[in-house]
Amino acid sequence: MRHNVSGRKLGRTTAHRTAMFRNQLASLVQHERIVTTLPKAKELRPLIERVVTRGRDDSVAARRWVRKWLPNRDDVKKVFDDLGPRFKDRPGGYTRIVKLGPRKGDNAEMAVLEFVVRSEGTDD
Repeated sequence: MRHNVSGRKLGRTTAHRTAMFRNQLASLVQHERIVTTLPKAKELRPLIERVVTRGRDDSVAARRWVRKWLPNRDDVKKVFDDLGPRFKDRPGGYTRIVKLGPRKGDNAEMAVLEFVVRSEGTDD
């Protein structure tokens, strides 16, 4: 039984999983929308929520924490200059997951992970 065991291993080692999430976080910050499998999207959502929450207050400690997850300085700058102020008045729930259906090759359930408020300024 898996009582009180949170998180999915996704068939990867810890280092591989961490690297994959860092890459997906960077892609999501850059493009504001990614297509991935549903379990990966569900695991990635809390991480991007924490990154955006840290981006709301611009402090040295917050920048260092975000830099740990986003190695590219341009992405860190975007979190603090664009994403943080965009969600300043929102108390959480910065992303949505939209199911796309099964992938043709292996029947894996696909999903889109995107920000609720896109850069165009619209809600949808």
